[in-house]
Amino acid sequence: VPQMLEDFKQHPAIRPLISGGKLLEYSAHMVPEGGLAMVPQLVNEGVMIVGDAAGFCLNLGFTVRGMDLAIASAQAAATTVIAAKERADFSASSLAQYKRELEQSCVMRDMQHFRKIPALMENPRLFSQYPRMVADIMNDMFTIDGKPNQPVRKMIMGHAKKIGLINLLKDGIKGATAL
Repeated sequence: VPQMLEDFKQHPAIRPLISGGKLLEYSAHMVPEGGLAMVPQLVNEGVMIVGDAAGFCLNLGFTVRGMDLAIASAQAAATTVIAAKERADFSASSLAQYKRELEQSCVMRDMQHFRKIPALMENPRLFSQYPRMVADIMNDMFTIDGKPNQPVRKMIMGHAKKIGLINLLKDGIKGATAL
């Protein structure tokens, strides 16, 4: 993280903007990965919750999204604050515009679309048995040992049976519906 921050500060587009500035503090922290189920009440009297504080993070297995959702939720909050200031009304009903802005943006659309991912990510086979199975299949496919090769489907089935065909089928369906 320190090197990433330093690289960012030295970028030609950023350096002139912060020239003469002094870094007082920075931090990194764990982000929530509970998905849509952990999004709290987003609006109350004079308050809107944005970014990862609102639970706007998605662990998709191949990437963890959060920065883009934080920026989009901040934009929705800013639009809402500007409108609320013009009305001089920061009540919960006035700030409910924030939720409507989120629903029209990628934030809630993606949170809704990927709502089943957190449960999928809890499957221990996803990070242990399946990578091992793929590595073993690749090893069998590309090892040259002077013996005739088996058909690929036979190689795959041999390794798939170690995990269990029912497990593979259930996990495959769960994965397909989550994505």
